[in-house]
Amino acid sequence: MAANDDKPTKRPDGRYDNVDFTKAVGFKLPTVKASYLRRDVLLFANAIGCTKDELHFLYELHPNFSCFPTFPMNLPFKQADPDVYDFFARALVTDVPGVPPFDPQRSVDGERGIEILQRIPVSSAGLDLEITPEIVGMYDKKDNMIQEMVQRVVDAKTGTVYAKLTSKAFGIGQGGYGGPPGPETVGYPPPDRAPEAVHVFRTTPETTLLYRLCGDYNPIHADDGFAREGGFKGAFLQGLGTWNIAAHGVLKELGGSEAGRLRSFKARFAKIVYPGDALETRMWKVGEKKVEGRVLEEVIFQTVVQGDGRVVLSNGFVELWKKGLESKL
Repeated sequence: MAANDDKPTKRPDGRYDNVDFTKAVGFKLPTVKASYLRRDVLLFANAIGCTKDELHFLYELHPNFSCFPTFPMNLPFKQADPDVYDFFARALVTDVPGVPPFDPQRSVDGERGIEILQRIPVSSAGLDLEITPEIVGMYDKKDNMIQEMVQRVVDAKTGTVYAKLTSKAFGIGQGGYGGPPGPETVGYPPPDRAPEAVHVFRTTPETTLLYRLCGDYNPIHADDGFAREGGFKGAFLQGLGTWNIAAHGVLKELGGSEAGRLRSFKARFAKIVYPGDALETRMWKVGEKKVEGRVLEEVIFQTVVQGDGRVVLSNGFVELWKKGLESKL
């Protein structure tokens, strides 16, 4: 809870006084509980395009039944709820020191990343999972407020951290207070050569409706009328839907669909994906490095829409444990 002298005060024109972005850095938001069933894991694998030749992601009785490694990205949305919930009520973050309330209805995802620290269980049974969010950066670029956050997925019983989730959210029109612009981000431009692998996934009008059952119940991804009120031509695919579809494509094409081979995955959201768009994820191997005696392959990727060529995921970067030397998680 922020002290009273750390709270910005709202003016009659809707702007705020007493704004100091530096006070937000290091602020820990409330810890939330999370839980999930094997059914949630199966649903997620279906939603991101896993196919029957990857039955270990789709069938709970498979001898190598596995949770797709980017599944934790949806836990901050789903939390411990077995049912749908009010997306905007949950997303509203208030009382962060030094900054105005972050309005989720005027914000967009900037980029997301995951680092997998332990193999993700196929259910949370026997665990006391918590998500611990911390603001690690608050930036002011032109009229926009950028919130950088790290969330850890932790078993409170043992202290085991399963994954670290990173994100940047852009509060449109919520900046302009003279705060720090933030550091220059590392760029991962695609090499000027043919990709080592390409994966194609054609979305349908049902893709966004299926993916929302994984925990993102923002009506803008289901209700055409609601989306049009926001200036869009209709409901569109969740950014994390595109992101996870690309993650599946990379792991399938370069990681043999082996859950234990994905160490990290991140990308920047560039354009909106509408139902019917065919997503083409292009991958380039760019290097290797040793970590704790194991070899990691480094991959740059980019996801474009077939036909018009617009880039929907940029600055994509992946670390894969090399075959035969993959993590023993």
